[in-house]
Amino acid sequence: MPLLDGLRILVLEDEFLIAMDVEQLCRDHGAADVTIVRELNEIDGQARPTRFDAAVIDLMLGGVSTLDFAARLRSEGVPFVFASGCWDPDEVKSSFPDIRLVTKPYSGDDLIEAVAVACGRAKAA
Repeated sequence: MPLLDGLRILVLEDEFLIAMDVEQLCRDHGAADVTIVRELNEIDGQARPTRFDAAVIDLMLGGVSTLDFAARLRSEGVPFVFASGCWDPDEVKSSFPDIRLVTKPYSGDDLIEAVAVACGRAKAA
């Protein structure tokens, strides 16, 4: 069975080509639905995080930190991973010690494995 079989994935990514790659990766690994959000204001209010089974979050969207949104996901019990090229490891590790950070450029396998582990679909390597 594919690692992400049937999951609904939220992707917060402001770089169009990366977002498309992540969407395709998730679909290739069985995701039922992938929603791409390129700006935080697209999701605040209208999209309930609980509509998603997991999320892939870039740490910065259009120059805006996504850490508050990540905290909201965590409080609602939605598993997620960070996938980012710009990051402050100390801030992320202190606020989210249990969340995997996949650094760009990442391989598709690394990202899919991280999401699968976050969702309890795979064991951490």
